[in-house]
Amino acid sequence: MRRTAPRRIGLRRDMGDALRLRHDRRRRFPILVLFAALMSLIVSSPTLAASRPIKLVAFGDSLTAGYRLPADAAFPAVLERMLKAKGRDVSIANAGVSGDTTTGGLDRLDWSVPDGTDGVILELGANDMLRGTDPAIARRNLTAMLDQLKARGIPVLIAGMQAAPNLGPDYRAKFDAIFPDLAKRYGLILYPFFLEGIIGDAGQHLDDGLHPNTKGVETIAARMLPTVERFLDTLRTKAER
Repeated sequence: MRRTAPRRIGLRRDMGDALRLRHDRRRRFPILVLFAALMSLIVSSPTLAASRPIKLVAFGDSLTAGYRLPADAAFPAVLERMLKAKGRDVSIANAGVSGDTTTGGLDRLDWSVPDGTDGVILELGANDMLRGTDPAIARRNLTAMLDQLKARGIPVLIAGMQAAPNLGPDYRAKFDAIFPDLAKRYGLILYPFFLEGIIGDAGQHLDDGLHPNTKGVETIAARMLPTVERFLDTLRTKAER
């Protein structure tokens, strides 16, 4: 059967459209290449890399975990909220385990601090002290943790602890010295005493007299906030290099 004229016209129109499309693609190709190159530069720029949320891990015992408190009232959640209120783009994972000692912390460090972590707030030692464990053991375990995190390139903020007076002056001197000594040795930021501001205040403790209540956690986080911000600034500086 002979083809009709309209079909030939349609064919020529289709071919013309295809040729114009190819021509348009050729004209757009350099623009697309330029756009892709610009996007590559932007994504790889230190400024943009530094603008992503900073990921912290709060690694500790019940004081970090939020013993007998709602999840949103635990120290990591409260500190994160305070930092965000000040315009800090940060997330803080709660890696606290109630009852944990420095020995237990060392055992679980690797899987508790995932790859991609930008910094760790290390709060351990209180349970070693409450059990009267030789301070040399806590020092050795904390040193091993710091060595592991250093090997992974993860900066640390040390939250110190102090021994109870009833343990005697010799024990207190050995235990209390652990945290400033390690901070100096590794060149780390130190918050000297995690429970600063609530010790002796029953209104900021649970009925066990040991753990902070919601008000106590708010006090701890607020007092620690400037130190954590200084820590975050060091992480930003590192990311921009």
